[in-house]
Amino acid sequence: MDKRSLAIDAVALVVYLVVANPALTGVGLHEWLGLGVFAAFFVHLLLHADWAVEALRGSFAHPSWGRTGNLVLDALIVLAFMACTVSGAMVSGAVLPTLGLYAEGYYFWDPLHAMSAKA
Repeated sequence: MDKRSLAIDAVALVVYLVVANPALTGVGLHEWLGLGVFAAFFVHLLLHADWAVEALRGSFAHPSWGRTGNLVLDALIVLAFMACTVSGAMVSGAVLPTLGLYAEGYYFWDPLHAMSAKA
């Protein structure tokens, strides 16, 4: 990993830690910044899709515990992040009303958001 990638990852981690703590930002800003983090994550996935394909191919071509473990960990992190993002949007008190939307199922989405955020 080069120094530029490491710096970008460090900045992304700090931004995420701020966004992930609504006590620091307030709930409204937490929701809008969360959408921004989701957009950045989506762009990151698009930019590194070739790496994901190669990692998956390498896992099947040359299986090892380390490679497979890293791939499984990456997949679990992505699933937790997506669950957190979707459930956060569904319980939104600032973003959805601004867009004129409302989501049913608060008692399903809120615990899912709490659990996936902690994961």
